[in-house]
Amino acid sequence: MEQLALGILEKSKTKVIAEGINGFKIELIEKIGSDDIAQLIEVSEELVKKFGEGAKLTKSNITKYFNKDTLPFVARQNSKIIGYIIGVPLEYFRKEAWAHYDINLGKNNTIYTYAFVVSGPFQKRGGYSKSLKRVYLNWVKKRNYHFITGHTELGVAKNFSRNTETVKIFPEWYGSRVSFEYYRRPILEE
Repeated sequence: MEQLALGILEKSKTKVIAEGINGFKIELIEKIGSDDIAQLIEVSEELVKKFGEGAKLTKSNITKYFNKDTLPFVARQNSKIIGYIIGVPLEYFRKEAWAHYDINLGKNNTIYTYAFVVSGPFQKRGGYSKSLKRVYLNWVKKRNYHFITGHTELGVAKNFSRNTETVKIFPEWYGSRVSFEYYRRPILEE
């Protein structure tokens, strides 16, 4: 009943974007359903290990990340969610102070990446992370976005591509007690 009051469907409405072998597929969640919430919360535990409880998806905050303004992609292995990546047009954050450091704010050409996580057992095997990221990047590129941005731990963004630049360093990102950098990278041929 609580989920129906929040406008959450019983079953998620998804669109299959890519399918691989052995039951692997990547879907865009168009409308979150109660059938996927527990699995998404479980996957978000990977973020909690690194960044604390504030990074965890909950029944009360999940619609903030999975809604009509976001681009949430999930990776499934045999129907079980094993990871997700969530993108949002940068203009969604117009009221956030950090967004004003980006020269592309207002140009409608940039996707901000909220979260990118894959469950522990699937992180280093089978190319699941790489496949999810590649599908996400190709999808946003086809919609005429030219840049990907996001916040990541200080020093990580330099590993994304040689064209990645650090826009701003934040010594403590939203109470995580970890220094983060806001990065921007062009979406090039992958």
